[in-house]
Amino acid sequence: ESIDLILLDVALPDGNGFEICRKVKERWGTPVIFLTAAEEEADVVRGLDIGADDYIVKPFRNRELVSRMKSVLRRNGGKGSTVLCCGDITLDTETGQVCRREKQLALTKLEYKILSVMMAHPGRIFTRDEILADIWDISGNFVNDNTLSVTMKRIREKLGDFDGKIIRTVRGIGYRLERMQE
Repeated sequence: ESIDLILLDVALPDGNGFEICRKVKERWGTPVIFLTAAEEEADVVRGLDIGADDYIVKPFRNRELVSRMKSVLRRNGGKGSTVLCCGDITLDTETGQVCRREKQLALTKLEYKILSVMMAHPGRIFTRDEILADIWDISGNFVNDNTLSVTMKRIREKLGDFDGKIIRTVRGIGYRLERMQE
């Protein structure tokens, strides 16, 4: 699923809003609005400098918040980033274009679907059953276990992942797209 906008507080019970904002902006580019009681100028500047699209101090007016949310969404084309990145691999969910090292890759519909799911959650292990369940309805046909193995092999070949370091097989479980640095 994609997230169009994130409302975020600076003070969180289990983390730091500034750090979360920085990670969200680096990884997905999703628009972020701080909605917080932290009203010091240094906090506002820090939030905007790390990439927040707006900074609203509590207490706030509801209509103003909605207006600012609409404004941020307009500036971002109505939604968050449509480009998923993992190292030097990019996948544009709007155009369906997949590139590695700025070279466009020709993927089948099935290959694209599997890679897009994995790129949305790099580092997560996907069981074979999860992948099979997710791709079942692409053409309305059942995709068997052997077809999945062949498709993963083809995705790796197209990515130039001949040693399995980009898409790892987690023996007995499934597959994981490794988090990669550019």
